[in-house]
Amino acid sequence: MNNTEINVGIDTSSTQLDIYVRPTGQFFSVKNDTAGIKEAVKQIQPLKPNRVLIESTGRLELEFVCAAHKAGLPIVVCNPGNVRNFAKSSGRMAKTDKLDAMDIAHFGEAMKPRLSSIKPEKLRAISDLLVVRSQCLEMSTMQKNRLKRMPKTVHKPIQAILNTIKKELLSIDKQLDKLVDSVAEWRQKRDLLLSAKGVGNVLAYTLMSELPELGSLNRKEIAALVGVAPMNRDSGSYQGKRYIRGGRHRVRTVLFVSMMSAIQCHPKLKPMYERMVAVGEPKKVAIVACMRKQLTILNTMVKNGTYWDEKMV
Repeated sequence: MNNTEINVGIDTSSTQLDIYVRPTGQFFSVKNDTAGIKEAVKQIQPLKPNRVLIESTGRLELEFVCAAHKAGLPIVVCNPGNVRNFAKSSGRMAKTDKLDAMDIAHFGEAMKPRLSSIKPEKLRAISDLLVVRSQCLEMSTMQKNRLKRMPKTVHKPIQAILNTIKKELLSIDKQLDKLVDSVAEWRQKRDLLLSAKGVGNVLAYTLMSELPELGSLNRKEIAALVGVAPMNRDSGSYQGKRYIRGGRHRVRTVLFVSMMSAIQCHPKLKPMYERMVAVGEPKKVAIVACMRKQLTILNTMVKNGTYWDEKMV
């Protein structure tokens, strides 16, 4: 093994970058914002690393990747599933931010992945389009709500707005398809999501835009983040009904809509839904449980970098 190589592993979260340098053992953390990223680049540049490795999340790594590329650092955007499988194969089962950064650096040293040929302007364009797409969906929801509340005399202009938004969404999706196809890391994540039963472009792009943490959290954490985890309402001897609240409402809305179709034919979710309804569970409760199951499946797929398999539980 050539220990003269310098590999910098970076573990990413929405608020922090944890950075480990191999083989020197240097470790430091910075905030995942403009100032923190500037400081990270400043500390990494004098090391003259062979590779600076960061996992692909969809958006959380974007600012750093663009800054590192601009600074001339040899950046590698790697698949989180590949890194995790490598860590397991080398006997590492524990997970902390520092250990994850160490694993990423070790992965770079051992596997020597090619530098990512990513153009920051493409990444920025993809991220911006995903944001605009989410805003269009939000506006569409607002107009649909107005359509239900307002008198028929004003339905025509509201419907015209909805038609315009629909056309814009189609245009944005075409642009996204073209851009995502040109960036391997994003294409792989989209195609992985689309391989799952019950997932179409709308849900895939919504998850990429609104839930970049997908694949980096455990099943309970990701369910709570989206807002499909049942919350307790217990106090003393009183035991109230479990309910859901908070979370990423746009993700939850799109997941709910997709689930209405999935429970008709999904090989895992249809039997689950029917079992719950058969024992007397309210249909909405059964649907939310299926949403949580689907989210767990997708989270596992992204975490491990594996495509849909009907044997998944």
